[in-house]
Order: sequence, then C-alpha cells, then structure tokens
Amino acid sequence: MRRGKNYRAALEKIDRTKLYEPKEALQLSKETAYAKFDETVEVHMKLGLDVRQADQQLRGTISLPHGTGKSVRVLVFAKGEKAKEAQEAGAEIVGDDDLVEKIEKENFLDFDIAIATPDMMKSVSKLGRILGPRGLMPNPKVGTVTMDIAKAVQEFKKGKVEYRTDKSGNIHVPIGKVSFDLNKLYENFVALVTEIIKAKPSSAKGKYIKSCTVTTTMGPGIRIDPNSLRELKEE
Repeated sequence: MRRGKNYRAALEKIDRTKLYEPKEALQLSKETAYAKFDETVEVHMKLGLDVRQADQQLRGTISLPHGTGKSVRVLVFAKGEKAKEAQEAGAEIVGDDDLVEKIEKENFLDFDIAIATPDMMKSVSKLGRILGPRGLMPNPKVGTVTMDIAKAVQEFKKGKVEYRTDKSGNIHVPIGKVSFDLNKLYENFVALVTEIIKAKPSSAKGKYIKSCTVTTTMGPGIRIDPNSLRELKEE
C-alpha cells in the first residue's frame, strides 16, 4: 500500500527499531499528527490470551480521567420515568419498542452508545444481528443494561469507554485527542493500562502484554516497550 507524502514524512520522525517509553511515544504521536482535524490518539495492545476460551475474553469499561474529547451520542431504550430520566441526563435518542422497530426496519445507527433498562432487553435482543457486530448491543457486563439510567448516560457522555478483545486477542481504545495536553494523554494512558493489567484473567499463561502501540487516526504507529508498563504511575 502506497502512503501519502505527509504519512511518509511523519514516519521519518520515528525510529522503527526502537521501543519507546510511554510518555515519549505519546509526545511523538502529537508531533507526527498531520491531518487538518483534531486526530484521535489510540492505544492498541496485543495480549497473550487464548480468546477461544470464554474466561480469557476481556470486556469491560473504564472512565478515563480526562475523557476522550469526543462528543458521544447516547441512545437509550427505556419507558416511562426511566425514559424521562434518560432525556434529563442528556441522552440524544430515547425510545422503547418504536425505537427497536426503527433500528430493525431502517437500520438506524446514528449513535455511539446504546443503553437499556433490563425490562427492555426482551425487545432489544431482536437487534443482536444489527448491533452485535458493531459493538453497540447493550450488555450488563459493561454497564449498558441498568436501572441507573442517569448515571450510565452521564458516565458515557463524560468519556467512559469500552474495551474488548477481538478474535486475535487485541484491544483498541481511544484515549484522547492530539490537542490534549501531554500530561492528560499520559494520565489517560496510565488509567487504561492499569485497568487492563488488573483485568488479566487468572487462567492466562505466559507473557500478558505482548505489544503496545500508540497511533493517531491518520498517523503511523509508535511502539512502546511492554516492560515499561509494569511500573506506570501518574505524574
């Protein structure tokens, strides 16, 4: 794949033989961002997990200290008072069976997070084939099936993000924007890595974090030394 001149110029600033310290890598990601928009800074980690085993499939959420810098559109499946609660908490889209039908028949997907009250899940479950592959299906494990609708909406609006392993045992999580102060990016990075380490399955064998890379939306990847992640702490 042939890359553009801006990408190639950014790549020249990176020593591809080097494993960087986290803060150095984050600073470099800011310096090599070249798009005209405020690029997202992402963390990609390859974990030593056998995701064919159910107990080695990681899935959870984390509230990043400084959010992601992204405006999140929240959809809520709820009725009555809980629907009103969702609207007052800032959810952009609220509905019950009519909303399920809209997604099912019109393939409506103009939202980033879907939250549901438990009583709505019988109807919402029909949307599994649509929402599931896109990572939008409400799930109690990540706090998107709950009776505490206001809290859930507010947390995701403030920058709570989900992480989950893909079929190869990788996770991909946004931790902020290029415009973020370096220390804020670093604190978000520390919070994420600390959470992933804490979530290590007891059945996992061998090296847990095999590789870690930071990148921006359009920029090249910058490899971080996995050994440097063991003693991370906020500054």
